[in-house]
Amino acid sequence: MLKGFKDFLLRGNVIDLAVAVVIGTAFTAIVTAVVNSIINPFISLFLKADAAGEFGIPVPNIYGETVTFPIGDLISAIISFLAVAAVVYFVFVLPMNTFKAHVEARKGTPAEEPEEEPAAASEAELLVEIRDLLKAQRGA
Repeated sequence: MLKGFKDFLLRGNVIDLAVAVVIGTAFTAIVTAVVNSIINPFISLFLKADAAGEFGIPVPNIYGETVTFPIGDLISAIISFLAVAAVVYFVFVLPMNTFKAHVEARKGTPAEEPEEEPAAASEAELLVEIRDLLKAQRGA
């Protein structure tokens, strides 16, 4: 019973998915705080915020009003995603892959690709073999 559970956990997909969801959710709050307190003020050095407080590129519309494309939000979201993905990969996925490779090495099965089978004989070679076998049967 425990061996089956262990095999289920070590399958890889379950671990990767669970770790990504849990750590991604927990780490998002930290990344959001860093982005809001460091990155957004840095972006505001280059882009002016509109009346709603969004940083972006102001563009006049056909009615003469100004519309702001919130580039600051896009940059913040990209930085947040990259930070969460990097932490999940380097702290959880990479060590888990190393652990799985270690387990495979202990089992004695190489983690490398299996050896390729020899190439099949060509059609002409097979016909020659069949002819030779038929000759041998007639002679016997």
